[in-house]
Amino acid sequence: MRISKKFRLGLTQPSLDFVDVDTRNDTKVFISPSALATVPSDWGNNCVHLIQSFFRQVLGLIKAGKNREAEELLLVLREPNETHLGLSKGKSQGRALGKGSARVLWHALSTSEAAKSGLLTDLEDAALMIEGISVDIISDMTTNIIRGPLIEYTQRMCDQHGIPTTQGVDTGPLWDSHSKLWVSRLDRLPLTESGKLLLVPKAIVRQQPDFDAGEYYRHFLITHMRHAELDGGSALVELLKNGRRRVTKKALVEKYGGNKAAIVRESLKYPAALREYKESKEAKKRPPLSLEKIAELQKAAQPDWAKLLDDVVSLSPGKDDADRYEKAVEALFTALFYPALTSPVSQHKIHDGRKRIDITYTNMVTAGFFRWIAAHYPAPQIFVECKNYTRDPENPELDQLIGRFSPSRGRVGLLVCRTFKNKALFERRCRDGRIDDHGYIIALDDTDLKALVKFRQENDLYEEFPLLRSKFQKLID
Repeated sequence: MRISKKFRLGLTQPSLDFVDVDTRNDTKVFISPSALATVPSDWGNNCVHLIQSFFRQVLGLIKAGKNREAEELLLVLREPNETHLGLSKGKSQGRALGKGSARVLWHALSTSEAAKSGLLTDLEDAALMIEGISVDIISDMTTNIIRGPLIEYTQRMCDQHGIPTTQGVDTGPLWDSHSKLWVSRLDRLPLTESGKLLLVPKAIVRQQPDFDAGEYYRHFLITHMRHAELDGGSALVELLKNGRRRVTKKALVEKYGGNKAAIVRESLKYPAALREYKESKEAKKRPPLSLEKIAELQKAAQPDWAKLLDDVVSLSPGKDDADRYEKAVEALFTALFYPALTSPVSQHKIHDGRKRIDITYTNMVTAGFFRWIAAHYPAPQIFVECKNYTRDPENPELDQLIGRFSPSRGRVGLLVCRTFKNKALFERRCRDGRIDDHGYIIALDDTDLKALVKFRQENDLYEEFPLLRSKFQKLID
């Protein structure tokens, strides 16, 4: 039974920011450290900081010969069953990490030339150079290290969706980057028949690892090894009939080996290879899983765009359905704009609670329209105000949204309403606001929502949103 059904959320995976996992079995995806680096928020930055702090502390102890202290830090890592992510078959059992495998990990790190030499600098480097370290172990280590931020995220999602939580639950080990120690506390978490539950943003999970030892060896490291053989005129060099010289991959693997020990040895000779590999990963980061791919992995139905749209446009305009309208818009936009916009916050309080924003999204700056916006205008967050009016919004509604803008939060927002009797007039008001340097407001009504959904259904490059781009262009022309 998935979280959405167990807690009767009335929402399906496309409208949920977190992975809608089965509360007993694992969903076969992993938390990716590289993906955390793509989350442009304080939450994402904190996760990256914790991972770097822990890994550098372990490596620093190993380099200093303090193997016992390093081992003690690693032995705290345990099976993170509470996320229900990974490769376990049947009931979640976190098979990647346990006391025995953590000891093996410590031994592998403490005896590795990569760790001692400084070649190993990031957690995901271990997947390239340490035998036995695979994507599931990297994911489990990451989950343990960022458990604190995951608890914070879980609490926020529970409050937003009305998922019951229990006070006084043992959090398990939490990495403290200040003391460089594991700590624990009692906190508020949801419980299921399988125990405590941690929710994970779907934007940070992947199906395949970002770092792959075989890929690094075959396409980067071997290139440097081949050039060295050619420059030295070694016995591996073959002279072809056309006069060209070559060194085959097969010959290099036969001479130097193809395991991780060989990767470490040759990487120490050619450190530029690792640098080039990591730069290539940075330049072309793996995007979040699409809604369609997540549905396929979960063996669930594909997004029901018709229902998501109908849940908005079928509501009667007016105050009676104002709350339902806001929730329906959030459900639609969370699906429609994923993965560009994530981590929705309903009734977001600012100015010590004196002002609220109906919905605030984090701009992931992945591709298309929202990436273009972020490259040219202050848009780390995108604000949405929902007006289930029987009349046209006017200047007070514009002023309300403008009052939520700031250079740090962002200055781009969407004002969503049912219809306009004079749409051109309202869009001119939005343009006047831009001219007066008050920010950028895109007005959308039911007709626009239908066009956005239609485009999403019919196009693979759905993050482009040409309707939004054309409306924004009118603001700046």
